[in-house]
Amino acid sequence: MKNFFKQIALVTLALTLLISLGSCEATKNANNKQKGAVIGATGGAVLGAILGNNIGKGGNGELGAVIGGVVGGGAGVLIGSKMDKQAQKIEQEIPGAQVERVDDGIVVTFDENSGVYFDTGKYNVNTASQALLDKLAGVLKEYPDTDVLVIGHTDSVGADEMNMTLSKNRATAVTNYFVQSKGLSSGRFTTNWYGETAPIADNTTAEGRAKNRRVNLAIVPNQKMKQDAQKQAGE
Repeated sequence: MKNFFKQIALVTLALTLLISLGSCEATKNANNKQKGAVIGATGGAVLGAILGNNIGKGGNGELGAVIGGVVGGGAGVLIGSKMDKQAQKIEQEIPGAQVERVDDGIVVTFDENSGVYFDTGKYNVNTASQALLDKLAGVLKEYPDTDVLVIGHTDSVGADEMNMTLSKNRATAVTNYFVQSKGLSSGRFTTNWYGETAPIADNTTAEGRAKNRRVNLAIVPNQKMKQDAQKQAGE
């Protein structure tokens, strides 16, 4: 994943592109195979699915893993097809999860309503969540040519520092479960955390806080998938 990391200037650029891309209904409604060819090198929309309308002040600075990696042309069409199939497989295996196809990536969101959750103030992956993560691990094994960014979030209850640490521990716990318990390669994973700084819902309501207590997984094509697609497309 380190090969994907970009300079901080790319983060700013990608977030600017995110605003314009997210407002385009044609892009939102496009077939994902087409999106691979149309969006080209813009990127950045994955950030919107993970962070909502917030940049956040936390994290470990590794969002470059999903920035600037969108492939256009014929290779983009091939990658889009593969990622479509993987997203459909995740939806079949995990009906409760929120699965979004964004650019070349797949964003999976787990909250208290979708099967993977943590007890209050805790970060261990409980038994109820393990069964769901086992299914997702199976899909990741079936599609090995992808990298995974795991991001933890909390609601606004409690001190900022405590929530930042809690979101870090929860994201790390999910990553460790995939690697240590399910045998997936650690090189595929990057872990990030944002505490309470990137809400996607209203923290003044119980329903909103439940949505904000979440873990996102951004699944993106790795270099091998990109190179194979470019060779196949003759690019």
